[in-house]
Parts: sequence; C-alpha cells; structure tokens
Amino acid sequence: MIRTVHTACALVLLLSCFAIDAASQPVSVIDGPPAPVAPEVITRDAAGQVTVRAIKLTAPLTLDGTLDEEVYTREQSFGGFLQAAPKYGAQETERTEIWVMYDDDNIYIACRCWDSAAPEKWIANELRRDTNQLRQNDHIGVSFDTFYDRRSAFVFYTNPLGARADYSVVDEGAPNSDWNPVWSSKTGRFDGGWTVEMAIPFKSLRYRSGPDQVWGFQMRRSVRRKNEWTYLTPVPQIVAGPQALNRVSSGGTLVGLDLPPAGRNIELKPYAISRVTTDRVRTPPLANDVTGDLGGDIKYGLTANLTADFTYNTDFAQVEIDEQQVNLTRFSLFFPEKREFFLEGRGLFDFARGGVTGAVFTQSISTSIQPYLFYSRRIGLNNGRIIPIDAGGRLTGKVGKYAIGIMNIQAGDESVSLTEPTNFSIVRVKRDILKRSSIGAMVTNRSKSAAVSGSSQAFGVDAAFSFFQNVGFSAYYARTDTPGVTTAADSYQALADYGGDRYGGHLEYLKVGANFNPEVGFVARSNFGRTYGTARFSPRPKSMTSVRKFTYQGNFDNFVNGAGALETRTESGIFNTEFDNSDVFAVNLTRDFELLARPATILGVTIPAGSHEFTNVLMSYTIGAQHRVSGALSLQTGNFYNGTLTSVGYSAARVAVLKQFSFEPTISMNRVAIPGSTVTTQLYRTRADYGFSPLMFASALLQYTSNDRAFSSNLRFRWEYRPGSELFIVYTDERDMTDPRFALATQVLGLKNRAFVVKINRLLRF
Repeated sequence: MIRTVHTACALVLLLSCFAIDAASQPVSVIDGPPAPVAPEVITRDAAGQVTVRAIKLTAPLTLDGTLDEEVYTREQSFGGFLQAAPKYGAQETERTEIWVMYDDDNIYIACRCWDSAAPEKWIANELRRDTNQLRQNDHIGVSFDTFYDRRSAFVFYTNPLGARADYSVVDEGAPNSDWNPVWSSKTGRFDGGWTVEMAIPFKSLRYRSGPDQVWGFQMRRSVRRKNEWTYLTPVPQIVAGPQALNRVSSGGTLVGLDLPPAGRNIELKPYAISRVTTDRVRTPPLANDVTGDLGGDIKYGLTANLTADFTYNTDFAQVEIDEQQVNLTRFSLFFPEKREFFLEGRGLFDFARGGVTGAVFTQSISTSIQPYLFYSRRIGLNNGRIIPIDAGGRLTGKVGKYAIGIMNIQAGDESVSLTEPTNFSIVRVKRDILKRSSIGAMVTNRSKSAAVSGSSQAFGVDAAFSFFQNVGFSAYYARTDTPGVTTAADSYQALADYGGDRYGGHLEYLKVGANFNPEVGFVARSNFGRTYGTARFSPRPKSMTSVRKFTYQGNFDNFVNGAGALETRTESGIFNTEFDNSDVFAVNLTRDFELLARPATILGVTIPAGSHEFTNVLMSYTIGAQHRVSGALSLQTGNFYNGTLTSVGYSAARVAVLKQFSFEPTISMNRVAIPGSTVTTQLYRTRADYGFSPLMFASALLQYTSNDRAFSSNLRFRWEYRPGSELFIVYTDERDMTDPRFALATQVLGLKNRAFVVKINRLLRF
C-alpha cells in the first residue's frame, strides 16, 4: 500500500512538470471556416460550420438580463440556428440573437430570444439547479471546448426564469451534471420574447491562457411547446435532442480570445455541521445524540488543466437518500453515486464505457451486467451504513493527450457493520488517439479485502474507437488479484456499435470469471459469457405529421455459465412510436429462458430450481416531459418462471403545480403468482420540490415499499447564500412498519433511525 501511495505522489510531480509545457502550447489551426474580420462576428461555410469572433470588453458587463448596454448596439449579433428537430437542417422558427463577450475575469453570453407566443404559453416551470426537467423547458445553452480537442467541454444553460444547469463532458461520454462551478445568469423580458445574460468566471474553467486562443463552441436553443431543438452548427440527427451538446466534435469555433493567466486557482471550502441523531438499530442505541464537527475541501489548480483536490473529515449529510427500486431479477441492483466529492471528474474514472455512437438501443436486460472496475460507493458505505472518511486526495485533468485520474482515500471504522479502517487507491490513465478514440489503463487497490485476509487489487486496459459520427468499437481486459485466488479472476469484452439515424446495430461479447472480484468496483453477475446483439430500423414517416419516428428493434441476449451450459436467453421484439409532441408509445414482447441451479427468491417468492421458459409483454405510454403532467404509464403481463407476473407502474413522472412547485410521483405494483404462493408488492415514492429562487429550494423525498414495509423520508433545504457557498438543513428518518420492537408502544411509530442536520460551507477563492 505504501508503495502505491509513493508511486502516485511521484507520478503527480512528474505530470506537473510535463503539464506546464503542454498547457502553454497555443492552438492556431481552425477546424472550420476562417476567422471573421471586424465588424463581422461570424463566418459560416457550406457545411454549416461556423467560426465566431468574441468581443473584448474594457469594463465588466452589468448582469441584469436587460440588454441595454452600448455594446449591444455597437457590435453585431449572430444567430441562424439550425433545427435538429423536428425538421432536421431547417432554419429556426423563432429568431435568436447572440453576443459572445469577455473581459479579464469573465466570459459572457447574451441572448435575445424572440418568441411569437405569449409568455403564458412558454414552457418555463423549473427553478432548481441541474435538473433534467430544466432541459424540458424553453432554454438557451452554450458549450465551451476550452482546449479545442473536439472531445471534452463545459456546458451551461438557463431558462426564462433564470434557473441554471451546468455539466462537464469527457471524451463525448455521459455528462457529469454534478460538476457545479460558480457562474451567474440573469433573465428578462421584452415585447416579443425573453433575454438572458450569463457571466462565467475564467476561474471556474480550465483553459490555455495567452493571446489569440481558440476554443470549440456550440449553442442550443429549445422551444419546447414546438418540441423544437436548434443548434448553431449541424449535429448528427440520431442525437438531435438534448444529448447533442455532448457531441463536442460537431461544434463550431470561437476565436479572438486574449485570455488572462489561468493561475493556480486555489479554492478552500470549509464546513461546519451540527446534528441530532437517534439510532435504535446500533448497539448501544442512540437517542437524540447531539454532535458537531468541522472539515473541508481544498482545490488547487496545478496547471491550466490539472487539478488537485484534498478532503478532510468528509461529510455527506446533505446528500439525498437513495431511491428504492423494485428488483425483478436474482442479481444485485446498481445504485448511482450522489456524493459530490466522487462525482466531480468522474468521467475520467469511467472504465470501458466508451466507443459507442450515442444511439439509443432498448436493452433486453435491465440489470447493469458489465462490471465496474471502480464504483465509488465501495468507499464510505458498507451494508447500508455510512463509514467515516478521514481524509483523501485526488488529481484529475489532462496532460497533453493524456487524461489522468488519481485518487487515494482513507476511510475509518464503523462498529455496526464491523468495518475496519481501509485505504482505497485508484489510478486511471487514458490517451487520446486518432480524432475521437482513446486507449487507457486502470489500477485499484483496497488495503483490506472484504472477502479474505489481506489486500486486493484490480488491473485493466481498455480501448474505445469512434469513427465518423455513427461507428464505434471498444474492448477491455481486466483482472483481479485476491489472496488465495489464482483462476477465473478475469473479465473481458469486445463490442461494435453502429448508430445511424435510420438503421442501427450493436454486437458484443462479455466474459466475467467466477472469481473476478474488483473490491473497489461492482459486479452484478459473475461466471458467465454473454453474447448480445440488436438490430434497429427507425423510419421517419413524412406523410404522418403527428409521428416523428417509428422504431422496430430486435434483441438477442445469451448467457452461458462457466461450465458451458446455457443459463439465460432473452429474445425480444420492440416497437416504439415517437410522436411529434415527444410522447412515446412502446410495446416490448419478451421470451425468456432461465436455468436455476438452486432455488431463487424474487420479490419474496421462492422459484424452484430447474429450467424455466416464459413470455410476457410490456406496454407503455410516456407523456413528454415538457407537459405540465408527464411520466411513463406501463403495464406488464405474462408468464414469470413457473407462474405469472402482472405489473403496473407510473414512473419518471412530474406534475408541475406552479412554476416554483412540483412533485414527482412513482408507483409500482407487482403481483407474482406461482403454484402455492402469491405475493403482491407495492412501491410508492414522491419527490416534492419548491423553488424560492434559482439559488434556494426545498425538497422532500418520501418512500414506502410493501416488500419490507419500510418507510423513509428525506427533507432538504438548500440555499446558495453567496456564489459557491451553501446552507443545508436536512431531516431524514427510516421506519420499520413490521418489527414489534418499533411498534406504537415506543411513542414513535416504527422509528429505526432519524437525524436532523444543519450544515454550512463557505467557498474562498484565490
């Protein structure tokens, strides 16, 4: 373990030296039309690509959402957005005027969004930060590829209410919406539309400093009542909706940037916390135990794009609790990470999840089958208990063509789960090759194995290749090293993916050994070889104005166990209709085969060992998220192993009561009947949110599952009282509605544990 830490420290110092040279190299070759000459601010070529000239200001812009400064009459605006949907390639139907400006501290985006509809018809009903619903509002967004590598970018967008969202993209992969930089936006209205001014501090970005810098640049506007998505430059039609900002390689170019020195960008974020805790499960139990604590984080920019993070006495009390899930399989469920420290820069730590085209395929298996070599929930959580994190450090960023991620965390002990102090180390390196491809490696170490005595390690190499805009290949090989285990401890995969708009296909083979056990990762299923294939046909009928696209898809999923016997086979046929208003009707017919070597328990029902073949159908209707009432209504019925299954549900739902108040209900009811046993389970969940302003909101998450008759609640108040500084007030509890020890006689109905927390932090920037 000591050797691992020393190696990581030496690597940090070495990378820092190389990074200084790499970050200072200017970028001068423009991938697009030539730079505009003043007073022009944009040039566009025959392919629709653009080069935009940024306007340098001599004084800061007054950020008030009112475009009345002299610069707006002195300088030209630009627009000419192109539709990605509904009429691909056509001009925008609502005019947009844009200005890009900067001074020594900020880069500014100002927009005048004309709209022919009355304000009451605009879709603007979200005030919370970073919610998916904000993309379902009318909004304007911008993407900055600050190193002009055509792979990674920072994205910002806002709606007519001034709500903000931001995320980062690494290698055109899944967005990291938990990247929360400091920036501001103000909106206003005029007779004919709405306006916005954004100010993004250079300290919130990583970039090359110096004169005549070149960035990648893309903008998006959405007019949701028309289900219209428009972009400054053409994007692939297959990702024509909200995902297209992630296709960094499709963006334009921003020039004229004389940028200030990036500096070291030191950020300190200390916190103070006080809590009152009751825990009747632990031994000895706690009752209204009052505690307080201090801790904090430090962020230090070693170079323009290499950042070191340090954390001490880390506390995640403000994080929302997990959402309950219904498990219709015999494998472990995957719960997403929600803790900010692990989410920032997470794209660098993704292993073997690249090389795909962005096309949407409906998988036949809902469980996350591909292993994770690094799964951050292994750190600080064990058997449902929170494990204290004493200290940790992380280095993330890019050195030339190399992406670097190094993490070292020291976790403490916890008596209820019998967790010992444990050190976790992760090293991730990727190198850019070709235009949109990469190769990489990852090593993880856990100082104390959860399975045996001693430490455990995992090693892996991966490669992802993306060609054109719709062809992708990827592969990986990984192995784990656990004391006493010498065989069947590896995993590998190869896949090919074609994601055209009209046709698509995907083929892969995945192998997971019986003893493959990445103890800083996640494995839902082991000891199998999987062959998976899918083919898709997605015509866009021109004669049916109410239908945007049909999708016909066939899936084949085949699992063979380590002995070579067929263990699982799933064949499915899918038909989707996407309407022009973004509603979707879907039918999924599935035929399954399962071989159970021993009886399995699913939803409280014991399924006997042996071979099982069964068929069922799933029908759903999804109401577009821009509507005041949205969500997916579903019905599944048919055979299930040696019995029957009937499921009804309402999920991904939202009801906008007011512009500042909404709730998101989820209902899932499942009835499983096998000979001699019938079980009905229910899951009820609702999240309610009230936005006082874009910087202050309150939320409540209430959940009940009948399978274990558990009820939990999580009430949160968050106020960003100054940029980057927050106050949290949180109440959470968990109740057992069955255990007689927690009955009414306790005076508190079924209480297992509860906590009331007040946490405040303060961001200091230098």
